Amino acid sequence: MDTRREAVTGTAGCLAAALGALVGLTAWVPYGRHGIFGGFEGASELNVLWLGLPVMLFGGTAAGLVLFALVRGKWRQAVVPALALTALTAVGCGFDVLAGPPLACGPGC
Repeated sequence: MDTRREAVTGTAGCLAAALGALVGLTAWVPYGRHGIFGGFEGASELNVLWLGLPVMLFGGTAAGLVLFALVRGKWRQAVVPALALTALTAVGCGFDVLAGPPLACGPGC
């Protein structure tokens, strides 16, 4: 295989992973802002930072790599990042990493 083509493909893969991480970070920001700087009664929800941020960054990276492999038509190369994305989704749902602070509820809830 041509080394120039390999270099372009590798660079495009790195850009896809970086773009995925940026999208994950962008999706995390609203949760992080509310969880860290103003939770319920002024208390911080640090799970949003310690669990939510890594899950969203690594999940975005894995999603970018899956999409890159599928666009190239290499579905076998997409299996491992897809499994990682599935595991990160399970961790995110299991620990409820993007759950904000509990809502203040009055009488009758």
